[in-house]
Amino acid sequence: MNKKIYLSSPHLTGEEQKYVDEAFDTNWVAPLGPNVDGFEQDICNYTSAKACSALSAGTAAIHLALILLGVEENDEVLCSTFTFSATVNPIRYQKAIPIFVDSERDTWNMSPKLLEEAINDRIAYHKKPKAILLVHLYGMPSKMDEILAISKKYEIPLIEDAAEAIGASYKGKAMGTLGEIGIFSFNGNKIITTSGGGAMISNDPDYCKKATFLATQARDAAPHYQHSQIGYNYRMSNIAAGIGRGQMEVLDDRVAARRKNFEFYKKELASIKNIKFIEEPEGFYANRWLTTIITNSYETRESIRLALEKENIESRPLWKPMHLQPIFQEFPAYIDGTSEDLFQRGLCLPSGSNLTESDLERVVFHIKSNLLSH
Repeated sequence: MNKKIYLSSPHLTGEEQKYVDEAFDTNWVAPLGPNVDGFEQDICNYTSAKACSALSAGTAAIHLALILLGVEENDEVLCSTFTFSATVNPIRYQKAIPIFVDSERDTWNMSPKLLEEAINDRIAYHKKPKAILLVHLYGMPSKMDEILAISKKYEIPLIEDAAEAIGASYKGKAMGTLGEIGIFSFNGNKIITTSGGGAMISNDPDYCKKATFLATQARDAAPHYQHSQIGYNYRMSNIAAGIGRGQMEVLDDRVAARRKNFEFYKKELASIKNIKFIEEPEGFYANRWLTTIITNSYETRESIRLALEKENIESRPLWKPMHLQPIFQEFPAYIDGTSEDLFQRGLCLPSGSNLTESDLERVVFHIKSNLLSH
């Protein structure tokens, strides 16, 4: 069988090992230590955020963000529908109500028009939403000027789910730094990884200070174990943070490699009329975590996906919108069909920063062969 080409596999340099070895050599293997402190500082230096809390997962970071913003049972949270379930699950951890908002066509992210429509509609029901949870999908920034204006107008705080968007920027500002709280994920398939893990960033240091407190079981300052609040075991380990420190050293290289993949696919598939790519609007800088294509039909998308699968090449349909998921179907949704259409016709192509030109050529060859055979 041909060598497996993965959608997005981890890409280590070996430099991570020095930080991990240091953790072992100094016996810092707990969920605290020099690597955790260093990793948080690395993230702040890279994004210009004022504070960071390194956590066990991006999901944990979203959960803590909701708690910090006072989201409680039966509160409503406006949320991108075109995303992975990890964005929405923490809303339900709090027994709050997700209010799904559809995408716009330019970036595939939350539609400002539908967001404002949803806010006005919810207020008319005497229920002003408690927060906006916005996703920067596949590393493409959202329309932040419009979203931030709406957030400010209605005084609803904004959480940026930038799990897929570290290294991306909007008008020169790092994703995750424009709202009250930003979220990163360092899962194994992300642009950089700690094997598993995430982080919260904010320009309000109090948010990250409180997040770190809650993430370490909310232990009060006392000589004995005393707890006045419910806490969580959400802190990142010093070993995982060591991997992250090594990965931060090559983040810009990883972004450049992913963007190069996108340009390769775009150039090689330019002549295929049934395939289109999402472009960056002016002032937007996408990290191109995954290169995505839109085909002319569900049938074309599936034909390509299955042809690649047959050749041991991993690809994946775009996210199935949350308002279509069985577990979330009962919740309110403000949709215009955009995300449903993208889900039906869209495909993620292999996009790892460790792909060779030969790998990319193989992917393109089988896409072209499949389309030309129909």
